[in-house]
Amino acid sequence: MTRADTHRRDEPVTGNSTENAARRPPLDSAPMADGGRILCISFSDINQDSRVLRQLDVLAELGEVTTVGFGDKPRAATEHLEIDANLPSLPQTPAGVALLAARRFDKVEFLAPAIRAALDLLSGRRFDVVVANEARAMALGHHVAQGAPVVADMHEWAPEERSHVTSWRLLVKPFMTHQCRKYLPKMAAVTTVNDSIAELYRDRFGVSARIVRNAGAFRDLEPSEMRNGRIRLVHSGGAVPGRNIEALIEAVRSLDETYTLDLYLVPGRDGGRYLDSLRALIGGDPRITLHPPVTPDELVPTLNSYDVGVFSLPPLTPNHRFMLPNKIFDFVQARLAVVFGSAPETDRLISEHRLGAIARDASAEAMRETLAALDEQQVRTYKQNAHTAAKVLNSAEDREVLKTVVADLLP
Repeated sequence: MTRADTHRRDEPVTGNSTENAARRPPLDSAPMADGGRILCISFSDINQDSRVLRQLDVLAELGEVTTVGFGDKPRAATEHLEIDANLPSLPQTPAGVALLAARRFDKVEFLAPAIRAALDLLSGRRFDVVVANEARAMALGHHVAQGAPVVADMHEWAPEERSHVTSWRLLVKPFMTHQCRKYLPKMAAVTTVNDSIAELYRDRFGVSARIVRNAGAFRDLEPSEMRNGRIRLVHSGGAVPGRNIEALIEAVRSLDETYTLDLYLVPGRDGGRYLDSLRALIGGDPRITLHPPVTPDELVPTLNSYDVGVFSLPPLTPNHRFMLPNKIFDFVQARLAVVFGSAPETDRLISEHRLGAIARDASAEAMRETLAALDEQQVRTYKQNAHTAAKVLNSAEDREVLKTVVADLLP
């Protein structure tokens, strides 16, 4: 998981439609810079999307950056074209759903309300390089590029992003597969989050993807001191069903008073229903605290006051199975020990750098057993190992990959 989990407008496909309420700024609203003209497309609330924010920091070094997406103007952008946050980035209109069901994918690729809004906002503009984030942005990126090179940052494995949801599996998965087959060969470059997912793209679509992990910037921090008799657990991420937060709560509730759990959760788009269900599960347990979310810039310093970062995800999709989420890099930069459910990419990182312990599966019982086996001295050692690993498990290498990819395409 790449990425802030709740910010794409990609609810399960239904027949509901939303009117286009995007705002179009004047064409000359941004000054020209000396570098290239770069367009970054992301159907997310960019200011809450850590991966895209890091991407923009690199792009801003190379020229004038126009962003199109949800929410306010990102700090690194020269100009931002805001799309109404209520507009879905999938064709969730009656006509769109009918065309998806009929497998008329070439007819439906520009029918998503957010994509239609972006087309309107980008009309008449020219760019030297276009960066399209995720498969849903590839057709738009190719169209507005008008022959300029397009970089597809696929983040994770697009065809099965939410294949555990029935409507996605039946309607969207075939569409995303078609989009990948049609547009990936047309991309000037492709990036993704790790070697396992890059191998999927190579085997299925014959494209070679460069690796840009979800690692954050190096933070000059020290491991926090442990409190005698306490092991302070922490989890951060999206408050959306399927993230297995219930297993973390249930594991801690079954442990003794040594353990506390703090949760920093970004609300989903369900009116707070899932957060309410978590509050009910927590009940009155004073050892488990649900906090408001913090900004991406504030997250690592906030996490630094804890001892162990915890995360466990059932392998419902290939993206779950081959996860390499920003969480593990955030935990390392915060100088925390980690306890993760088993997955090949995170297992390798945890073992190589001796960052913590690996639960045998995603169940609450496996998490409870793994946490119960920890002692304070082990946690101190793991925190010190994270301190050493922070020098290499950061975004420096990934920045250079992206910078080279884009710079080589600029005129």
